[in-house]
Amino acid sequence: MEVETRVVIADDHPVFRRGLKALLDSEDGLSVVGEASDGVEAVSVVLEMVPDVVVLDLHMPVLDGVEACKRMLKAQQSLGILVLTMHEDDELVFAAMKSGARGYLVKTTDDDEIVRAVRAIRAGEAIFSATIAQRMTGYFAAISSSRTTLFPQLTDRERNVLELMASGLDNTSIAHRLSLSQKTVRNRVSAIFTKLQVAGRAEAIVRAREAGLGGPSQTGTTVT
Repeated sequence: MEVETRVVIADDHPVFRRGLKALLDSEDGLSVVGEASDGVEAVSVVLEMVPDVVVLDLHMPVLDGVEACKRMLKAQQSLGILVLTMHEDDELVFAAMKSGARGYLVKTTDDDEIVRAVRAIRAGEAIFSATIAQRMTGYFAAISSSRTTLFPQLTDRERNVLELMASGLDNTSIAHRLSLSQKTVRNRVSAIFTKLQVAGRAEAIVRAREAGLGGPSQTGTTVT
């Protein structure tokens, strides 16, 4: 028997909400359990209904989608957030990613792709529209290229984990951010300690921040 995926829709356009609700409710295993027309209401509905996935617009009144995303994930770390918006500029894409969203689609996306994205987010995957994925790849490739001289003994994936450690994230949060198991993150953290020849997490973080990773000046996070 298929486990039901509970969905909340947060969008300030009632006609769009109704259409999306009809689409998702028509699919086996998907159930829309709440709706919100602004960011504050979205956070409230999530706290009340404890959904599996939130389909979230970014431009909403009272509280914007990026801040709403942060607050929802602070209250429910296991929540999967799929951004569905008309806007696809780089600043918004990366702001949504940094706030913890697992997916980013534009509203012109086909219905089948939206349904597939909701299911993928529920399964712990990350999913982005083709144009967004291409721009993300170029953006993070540039970041990776500029940082290859930092801790060359680490693999790219280990460097990603170190960067998130330096930004103050614990292993659970890192696992969520990178869509990895906690065991995988623990293994990478252990490898980092060995390769950097440090006694533990605190010393590794100091080394990373001295090299310019993490900390208040952090401008972006590489994902794998």
